[in-house]
Amino acid sequence: MSQPPIHQPSPRRRSFLGGLRANFLTGLVVIAPIGLTIWLIWKVVGWIDGWVLPFVPMRFQPDVLIRDYFPSFPLNFRGFGVIIFLVFTVLVGWMAKGLIGRSFLHWGERLVDRMPVVRSIYNGLKQITETVFAQSESSFEKACLIEYPRKGIWAICFISTEAKGELVEKTPGDGKLLSVFLPTTPNPTSGFLLYVPEKDVQYLDMSVEDAAKLIISAGLVYPSGKTNGRNGSGSSATP
Repeated sequence: MSQPPIHQPSPRRRSFLGGLRANFLTGLVVIAPIGLTIWLIWKVVGWIDGWVLPFVPMRFQPDVLIRDYFPSFPLNFRGFGVIIFLVFTVLVGWMAKGLIGRSFLHWGERLVDRMPVVRSIYNGLKQITETVFAQSESSFEKACLIEYPRKGIWAICFISTEAKGELVEKTPGDGKLLSVFLPTTPNPTSGFLLYVPEKDVQYLDMSVEDAAKLIISAGLVYPSGKTNGRNGSGSSATP
């Protein structure tokens, strides 16, 4: 006796409201980053204008000039303070490189060193600024893997420098000791500074930018580069 044919259940069609919801979420994913970027740039430019423009005489401000020649002009000129700030910063940097500028800068720093509270604030801000804007050739040029917080669990890190001096002398074992920065997810600007033997470091072929994207996205955005597969358990690769 022949068995009756088995009918596969037809796929459930998405309702009209479900389609609208999916389209809305897709559009939100596209619009939100663009809108937030434009809004943030607009706010930052306005903040810089509000800080710089009070130092500019009123008759030279663009809003006044535009209002004189075009009384019905509906928009405010935003960004003039940013232009002044950029030009002023470039001029200060150019002067600081000269002999007179360096002498004046050293004189000002010696004057600040005599002020107890101001000295601490200035030196702290100076160290932060130099760290953020320093263009060192060896800073975060390689991404790597280390076993953290225990054996068998791997974490993405960035190679900082090779440890030297007392750090090498006071640590047991032979071989090169590397300082690595272990960032946190989803904010890679915070993390831990670790000193790891080079033999325990697994170098990655991906760039620092791709590794940062992987960390920020909590593993959702994977770099599109080539995959080499496993190299073995814990073996270090040549950078």
